[in-house]
Amino acid sequence: MAEPSAATQSPSVSSSSSGAEPSAAGGGGGSQGACPALGAKSCGSSCAVHDLIFWRDVKKTGFVFGTTLIVLLSLAAFSVISVVSYLILALLSVTISFRVYKSVIQAVQKSEEGHPFKAYLDVDITLSSEAFHNYVNAALVHVNRALKLIIRLFLVEDLVDSLKLAVFMWLMTYVGAVFNGITLLILAELLVFSVPIVYEKYKTQIDHYVGIARDQTKSIVEKIQAKLPGIAKKKAD
Repeated sequence: MAEPSAATQSPSVSSSSSGAEPSAAGGGGGSQGACPALGAKSCGSSCAVHDLIFWRDVKKTGFVFGTTLIVLLSLAAFSVISVVSYLILALLSVTISFRVYKSVIQAVQKSEEGHPFKAYLDVDITLSSEAFHNYVNAALVHVNRALKLIIRLFLVEDLVDSLKLAVFMWLMTYVGAVFNGITLLILAELLVFSVPIVYEKYKTQIDHYVGIARDQTKSIVEKIQAKLPGIAKKKAD
C-alpha cells in the first residue's frame, strides 16, 4: 500500500522541484547583482573587474594594484621608452634564466622533460575574425555614443549641459597646472582601488550625504534653468 501512495506523490514532488529550479536560478542571478543581462562573456568580464576592485581575492588584487602602481611611478620618473625597455629586459631575464636552469637540470639528471614552457607555447592565442569583428562592433558602439555626445555639447543642444562642460574644463585648467597626466593616473588608480571598498563598508552614511548634495545641486540647477532665456519655454513645450 505504501508504493501507490509514493507513486501518487512523486508527480507533485517532481513538479515542485522543477518549478523550484527556475526560481532558484533566478534567485541566484539576482543575488549576484553585479552582472545584468549582458551576455555570458561580457558578464564574466564585468564580474571579474568588480571582484578585482572590491578586493574579493586579496592576492590577485594586490598583485594587479602593486604592478600597475609601480609601472605608473616608473613612468613618472622615467620616459616611456625606458620603462618599457626595462620591463621587457626584466621579463626576458626571468624567462631566459629559467630556461637555462631547466636545461642544466635536465642535462645533469639526463631527463627528457622537454621545453619548460611547452604548455604555454602550445596555447592557441590566435584571434579569430569573428572575435575581432565582435570587439570592433562593441568599440564602435562606444565611439558613436561619444561622437554624439561631443556634437551635443559643442553645438549647444542643451545650454545647461554645455555650461557644465565649460565649468568642468575651466576647473581642469587649474588641475592641469598642479598635476600632470601620470600623476592623475596614479591618483585615479588609488581611488579605484580604495573608494569602492570604502563605499561598500560605509554605504548607508555615504548615500545619506550624497542624497543631500544631489538635492542641493538639483535645486541650484533648476534655479539656473528658470533664469536662463529659452530653457523654461523649452520645458513647457
